[in-house]
Parts: sequence; structure tokens; C-alpha cells
Amino acid sequence: MKKVFIDTNIIVDLIANRKPFSKYAIELFQLAEENKLQIFTSSHSIATTHYLLKKYLDEKSLREVLYNLLEFLTVIPVDIDIIKRGLLSNHKDFEDSIQILCASSVEKINYIITRDGKDFKGSEIPVISPDEFFLN
Repeated sequence: MKKVFIDTNIIVDLIANRKPFSKYAIELFQLAEENKLQIFTSSHSIATTHYLLKKYLDEKSLREVLYNLLEFLTVIPVDIDIIKRGLLSNHKDFEDSIQILCASSVEKINYIITRDGKDFKGSEIPVISPDEFFLN
């Protein structure tokens, strides 16, 4: 079974139903629901998703949606070690260094899936877009 780490934008696409991007986010989570794919993300992504979407969804509904997603996601905590390593990393974007480090903590991770691949340059893990994932 493939293991993928999804970036914040994929979760936002799913919950906000941002078309045409939500199509692939929905398909990723369907595969996870069918136990054909393991999906990982960071605790930072969950918090950032909440922050970004709280002005579009009421608090109760947003929390419920995020809670329900946890059934299909493994959340990697952003701890002090990851923060220190991110601050010392050569990655230009600190937030993306956090994501890369969280993803690299997953044994035999196949991909980081994001729509913002340019910010993940230098990742030791292959970075692909959602549509590229479904072409593989």
C-alpha cells in the first residue's frame, strides 16, 4: 500500500470544495477510506486548515469535518525536534521544511502530494501534484 503525505492545500481543497482541485482530494480520501492508500499530514496542517477555513465555515461544522478526517489521516506531531531541524534546514520556506521533515519521519513514504511543488525543491522525498499521483 502506498504511503503519501499531503500538504495543507490538499486538505483545504477537500473541505472547501475548491474546484477543479477538490476532485483529486476527494479521490485521495476515497482511496484511504477503501484502505488502498495511507495518508499522512502534520499537526501544523490541521491547525492551518482550521485557521484558513474558519471564516468560511461555522466553527462547529469545521471542527466536525476536521475531526471526521482524522479517521482517514495519520497526523504527525510537529515537535521541538522538527522545529529545530526546520529552522536549521536549507529549505527556503520554513513551513515547507516542517512539512518535509514530518513526511520524512514516515517509514517508506512514497510521495509528498501538494499543489505547491516549487516550494518543496530539495526534498529527499518525491513531490508530486494530485493529478500526477493519479497518472502513476
